[in-house]
Amino acid sequence: MKTKFGIKEVVATGIGVALFVVLTEIQVPLVIVPNTALQPRMAVLAFLSAVFGPLVGAIVGFLGHALGDALFYGSVWWSWVIPEIFVGVGVGLFVKKFAIKEGGFNGKSIVAFNIVQVIANAVAWIIVAPVLDIVIYAEPSNKVFAQGAFAFLGNAIIVAILGTLLGIGYSKIFAKSGSLEKEDAE
Repeated sequence: MKTKFGIKEVVATGIGVALFVVLTEIQVPLVIVPNTALQPRMAVLAFLSAVFGPLVGAIVGFLGHALGDALFYGSVWWSWVIPEIFVGVGVGLFVKKFAIKEGGFNGKSIVAFNIVQVIANAVAWIIVAPVLDIVIYAEPSNKVFAQGAFAFLGNAIIVAILGTLLGIGYSKIFAKSGSLEKEDAE
């Protein structure tokens, strides 16, 4: 797989990190389990990963979450930062399958996007985050696996709704603007 990191990817990464940080404070708490919430920033992460690939996704997830934690909460909870890399890379690996840039984000590619994001979120939040919580912070396993399960559920729902809508909108806009051809001067 050829990984390109040009100007578009640098700009997407910068905008993505900034959006992720700004959206850190926009959350709808899941009151059933403490410290879990619906977070629209996850849709931005999945969308950018699906458009620009795994490297952009990994950087946006890692830096966005770390900076957001540092700025809004005063410390970084690394066991929840690292899983963002898994989501970004997991979704980004299938960038060609989603065909968002090509204007083909519909039907099967939307289904594929949502299957991939659910799997990536499951690995990140049901496995990686709880295990890191236990290893790094010696948190009780019953607590962190419950938090992980609800974080997975919330993230999968947010990405399925907002991430899909972002993908559809971008795909339609990009397909229209990308179909313009430069005319030769006579």
